[in-house]
Amino acid sequence: MAFGFAQAFRTFGKLTLAGAIGASLAAGDVGAEQKTPSPGSAKGQFGAVSLPTQGPAQPIGFYAKGCMTGAVALPTDGPNWEAMRLSRNRRWGNPATIALLERFSQDAARYAGWPGILVGDIAQPRGGPMPSGHASHQIGLDADVWLTPMPVRRMTAEEREDLPFTSMLQKNKFLTIDPKVWTESHARLLMLAASYPQVERIFVNPAIKKKMCDTWTGDRTNLGKLRPEYGHDSHFHIRIKCPPGAAGCTPQAAVAVGDGCDKSLAWWFTPAPWAPPKPPKPGAKPPKPPREMMVSDLPKACAAVLDAASVASMQAATYGGPSAASALAAAPAAAPAADADGALPDVGPVPNDKPTIQ
Repeated sequence: MAFGFAQAFRTFGKLTLAGAIGASLAAGDVGAEQKTPSPGSAKGQFGAVSLPTQGPAQPIGFYAKGCMTGAVALPTDGPNWEAMRLSRNRRWGNPATIALLERFSQDAARYAGWPGILVGDIAQPRGGPMPSGHASHQIGLDADVWLTPMPVRRMTAEEREDLPFTSMLQKNKFLTIDPKVWTESHARLLMLAASYPQVERIFVNPAIKKKMCDTWTGDRTNLGKLRPEYGHDSHFHIRIKCPPGAAGCTPQAAVAVGDGCDKSLAWWFTPAPWAPPKPPKPGAKPPKPPREMMVSDLPKACAAVLDAASVASMQAATYGGPSAASALAAAPAAAPAADADGALPDVGPVPNDKPTIQ
């Protein structure tokens, strides 16, 4: 790919490590900017609800500005999956999302040589903005899958809270895949995820996208669904389309035609995405801090979603019915993570995440 990487790396080499870290903080790194939401904010109210609504499943609004009804929970354990970070109570989704994860976990074992998937955040019981970690994941149609295979034995709730993430990036190098952790199975897993027609796009780290562009020799029809984005070096983010008949769901623009191995990817390998914000002009008033999102900022139906009657129990709303609900007890509720992924390992002189409306 003629990206002009050599020139980009020469330019980027002029940036010091301290400068790159400073850019992460100044540009609004998720961990640096997160604050405890006020109880009356949309984050506070949706984050305080522990069970979904009764009634039919409906995504309401957009992926980064909405809510949902009738969510179901991914069982904590399945034949080819384990749910992670249980204390967050974020394994709720539209039934279409949960069904896809179930099928994907089976296909991953059958076709990708992957022993099983570890599923991270999906959504809160009624969707809405989360107190920490994500701008999207609000309507039950987003799900995070770790780039770590499921262990041979079942993990305890405590182990699921504490298992560290494994970055695919090489430490102390600019957006470079670590050959010691990346495998062909990772590539097959991503392309399998992209193969489902209901999958709209998959967010991956720019280095992972470049690796796929450079090395994938199979059918490249769905390669364009892999979208480069900040972070996503230890997990990938699956987003599905608005389900048929979901009139209140706002779709995202379709992915552009092509494999995405073009200028839109090359941009990530220039200083532009990582540059610190320009300093204010002398004497200029400091900008006002962003206003908290309130429930009134969401689609009107979301206020009624908050007030709607709850299902009887988590078991009653578990995908597959009460018999599918695992006896594994969730760990005690934990404080919000300091960054988008809780405890991501270092990834070198490039900030590993920035807030974004995905």
